[in-house]
Amino acid sequence: QVHLVESGGDVVQAGGSLRLSCAASGDIGSVNTMGWYRQAPGKQREFVSSITRGGATKYGDSVKGRFTISRDNAKNTMYLQMSSLKPEDTAVYYCSADAILSYDDIAHHFWGQGTQVTVSS
Repeated sequence: QVHLVESGGDVVQAGGSLRLSCAASGDIGSVNTMGWYRQAPGKQREFVSSITRGGATKYGDSVKGRFTISRDNAKNTMYLQMSSLKPEDTAVYYCSADAILSYDDIAHHFWGQGTQVTVSS
């Protein structure tokens, strides 16, 4: 199994910044695409951003220009730098990863437990 642990969630005022981290550990053969999703109360989970092992990135329309995703492959860790935060960014942010386990050649998809981001107006 691969465990994903998010950190960095907090309460911040509108216009502020936060940096989320997601660390992968466990039976890792390789970690491929990693991503961030978020879910606000009463809403469906929403794609935020993703990054491949090679560094190719994608962003959801609502965060383009404000959020920046990055990763450190040596540490199996991904980051999300969030700037110009808005109250509508308030949500639980979940980390996801596509990983091949050290004992098989099958791609598995894993989710973290989430970290709360609250943006006050």
